[in-house]
Amino acid sequence: MNPPQHLRHDYPHLQPILTRWHDNDLYGHVNNVTYYSYFDSTVNAYLIEVGGLDIHRGEVVAFVVSSSCDYFASIAFPERLECGLRVARLGNSSVQYELAVFKQGEQQACAAGRFVHVFVDRASSQPVPIPERLRAALAALHLAAASA
Repeated sequence: MNPPQHLRHDYPHLQPILTRWHDNDLYGHVNNVTYYSYFDSTVNAYLIEVGGLDIHRGEVVAFVVSSSCDYFASIAFPERLECGLRVARLGNSSVQYELAVFKQGEQQACAAGRFVHVFVDRASSQPVPIPERLRAALAALHLAAASA
């Protein structure tokens, strides 16, 4: 069975990522847990820059409630990367992202993952509807909207 293709053109948002010296582990490649930081940085940069999320004073914050990653090829410092982002599911208070890490200029992903954010009230940690500006930013990356 062939693994699914994760191609650059399938991700409407690409975030540049510079590997850092300490990203490498004893085996000489980027450690698996570091990919999650790339995912988190990509999503949060998008939410802040495009969706207007105020991570310091906003009433709404997002909690990661689920995540996974599949690895296809090694990367290592000092490679330049791009992390692709798309939205697979957009609910009332939650969103499922799909992400892929690409070496700069390559079409096939080195790794692909997903995670789910639930938007909550900062004070109570109770789920709340995704604010409209954030929803619009997420809808721009939604797979259903992209294929329509």
